[in-house]
Amino acid sequence: MAIASDETTRICNHCDRAIPSANIDLHYAHCSRNLEKCKVCGDMVPKKHAEEHFLNTHAPVACSLCSETMERESLAIHKGENCPQRIVTCEFCEFPLPAIDLAEHQEVCGNRTELCHLCHRYIRLRERYNHESRCTGIQENNVGSSRDVRAAERERGPQRRQPPEYSRRRLLLTIAITGIAVLLGSLFFQKKIETSQSCAEVSFRAKEGQAMSSPGVQLHIQDHYVVMDNGILQVTISNPDGIVTGIQYNGIDNLLEVQDEETNGGYWDLVWSKTGSTGTTGTFDVFKGTSFNVIVENEDQVEVSFTRTWDFSLEGDVVPLNLDKRFIMLRNSSGFYSYAIFDHLGEWPPFNLPQVRIVFKLRKDKFHYMAVADNRQRFMPLPDDRLPDRGQPLATPEAVLLVNPVEPEFKGEVDDKYQYSSENKDLKVHGWISPNPPSPIGFWQITPSSEFRSGGPVKQNLTSHVGPYALAMFLSAHYAGEDLVLKLNPGEPWKKVFGPVFLYLNSVTSQDNVFSLWEDAKNQMHREVQNWPYSFPASEDFPKSDQRGKVCGRLQVQDRYVSYECIPANGAYVGLAPPGEVGSWQRECKGYQFWTRADEDGNFTIDHIRTGGYNIYAWVPGFIGDYKYNVVINITEGCTINVGDLIYEPPRDGPTLWEIGIPDRSAAEFNIPDPDPMYINRLYVHHPDRYRQYGLWERYADLYPDRDLVFTVGQSDYKNDWFFAQVNRKKEDGTYQGTTWQIKFMLNNVDYTGTYKLRLALATAHLAELQVRINDPKVDPPLFTTGQIGHDNTIARHGIHGLYRLYNIDMPGDELVEGENIIFLTQAVNTDPLQGIMYDYIRLECPPSSSS
Repeated sequence: MAIASDETTRICNHCDRAIPSANIDLHYAHCSRNLEKCKVCGDMVPKKHAEEHFLNTHAPVACSLCSETMERESLAIHKGENCPQRIVTCEFCEFPLPAIDLAEHQEVCGNRTELCHLCHRYIRLRERYNHESRCTGIQENNVGSSRDVRAAERERGPQRRQPPEYSRRRLLLTIAITGIAVLLGSLFFQKKIETSQSCAEVSFRAKEGQAMSSPGVQLHIQDHYVVMDNGILQVTISNPDGIVTGIQYNGIDNLLEVQDEETNGGYWDLVWSKTGSTGTTGTFDVFKGTSFNVIVENEDQVEVSFTRTWDFSLEGDVVPLNLDKRFIMLRNSSGFYSYAIFDHLGEWPPFNLPQVRIVFKLRKDKFHYMAVADNRQRFMPLPDDRLPDRGQPLATPEAVLLVNPVEPEFKGEVDDKYQYSSENKDLKVHGWISPNPPSPIGFWQITPSSEFRSGGPVKQNLTSHVGPYALAMFLSAHYAGEDLVLKLNPGEPWKKVFGPVFLYLNSVTSQDNVFSLWEDAKNQMHREVQNWPYSFPASEDFPKSDQRGKVCGRLQVQDRYVSYECIPANGAYVGLAPPGEVGSWQRECKGYQFWTRADEDGNFTIDHIRTGGYNIYAWVPGFIGDYKYNVVINITEGCTINVGDLIYEPPRDGPTLWEIGIPDRSAAEFNIPDPDPMYINRLYVHHPDRYRQYGLWERYADLYPDRDLVFTVGQSDYKNDWFFAQVNRKKEDGTYQGTTWQIKFMLNNVDYTGTYKLRLALATAHLAELQVRINDPKVDPPLFTTGQIGHDNTIARHGIHGLYRLYNIDMPGDELVEGENIIFLTQAVNTDPLQGIMYDYIRLECPPSSSS
């Protein structure tokens, strides 16, 4: 049936298309889940193809002839029409040569002469065609002299016509000599061009010219330092501590902070506690080596090791681990690599390990611009702005209001390192730019794989922040709490390799190109990802590509209340993680994890899997719950395992009566308020990640000053009427009280003998207790309670999700009534402003055979 022309439409907030009003919610759910707008051309493209679209259409690529970078779609035109190094032919001698040399060549070649067989005069080649069109065969003696007629020839008059064979040989000899001269000139001129480009363009890693001329890697071992030098950069490491104390690059003696202790420049650290300890804190240890060893030393590569070994004499004072920090420098590489091997023997004491990371503290007088993503980069405040005389501490130690910053432009902003957190799947490159003339430079931390990170693909970690700091987080409890603290059991051996990660440096000489450093860093990241797993780390604990395996298959969803047929698990997150319970991957932190996204048909391929036993886990945006393939997958060297079709049956008892939100493990679709104008970060004004603003929890009381949130099914819109977090209400006396939200819905018929099912999917929880009641807000005990749950701290850390939790609550039919019903959701713990929960999705299902 055709849609009436006067049917009302609404503009989709995601794709800006006019959609029939009746379909807007369904369209938005599909559109926001599957499509995203290209930031360059504005086209809507499938999310899974967004990176491919960018790489194939807009990503800067280097011309293979002249090395100039441009958008890929311009490359063909550039090579065919504009490239100065494209091959063209001389119109006079048809000799092929680069276009940039053509004018100079034709200036010489066009002045060569040939004998006209009609008038017996020598004519310049550039004038030949005009001459032939008007030549009468009669010599014009009054023609003045020119460079193409020798003086002696003018005095003698016309020369006799030479025999054809001699003329032909003369022409060939002339062309050959000219060609050799042009070739030699081109080589010389090309060398000048490359030298000029190296001074004017970005100094990207491993240019062809650089590769030809760069010296090999050199290792200098001194009493207290070790220096790796490949002619591009020089890295100084303390001996035997293994602390990076200096990075010399592009004429700057040290990129690391020079006004601090040199041990605070670049270092590995960890936090550990004794077994039985609770929480996420412990002993902070910038672990230093006690022994130095050279692992590899040749012109192409240097790898050095700084180790600290454990024995029982250190029990209680030092974490019971053998630690091996490695640093690698390669020839022609504009950076260096680092990884570490942690080894715990079974007979050693157990312990807890909340955090492992690498930290680089850069020079605050140089690095002022930070980039985490295409739409998350800005000039940053100075670390001095956080000091007591310039900054005002806020509700959490990390959050500071800048009241008297060194640069007035930052006055009134909030600085908090958690505002720049990122999910593991997106956390591949971040860092800093020093825009200072004459030579802006970039310092980038590149993580080509997340296999050694804990918590799965959407676990959030810190990136870069004011300091200026650049971090590589391997293990952390951020946005998860104690659930992600690694806890070894008595008698449990454990070994893990963290890294390698790449510390990449680049530079430009023109201030106009300073932001191209970020684009180059992204391109370098893609190269590192393509090269994973690396072939050069020397440790046997890091398996190479041919020592790993591969798994492929197809995931489908079977939900009979959505479709009678299986539905392709479009965009599903599919991964291998150590064997465990359903959903255990998001709390797993001892082993390795390997994740990918399924295509639109549910097909998936996971490459480069370390040997060992794994379960396949998955979750599908648009459906609640978690999938687990119960068969243990044993990966062996070089194997390829096709598991065929896998079927996920998400939790479902009956048809949907109503639903609130989108099941995507995030609260981003709900109402995220504008921040208090006194506490803003200007980066996130009108930004898709507006939830990263400080203090949004306080806005609940502003929007609901007298009573709590009430949501009426069929009338309310979750995008506007469902606050993104159920938090405590701040009272006038400064204390807090718990909040009770209501969901009102109508039932025309009630199955009093049946059991309704309430699905509550939570995106995060922090020191909260969610109580559920039906039609009586005071009944005790409640129909359901979670008990106290969560240490995610997502609300305080400006996140939009933490650990995913799903509760399936039976609701007896005799608790409901015909007409209006109310579900009361009470967050009962009220001692802290930052306690609360974020909902992902709520659904009420009828009994399986119900007319409700």
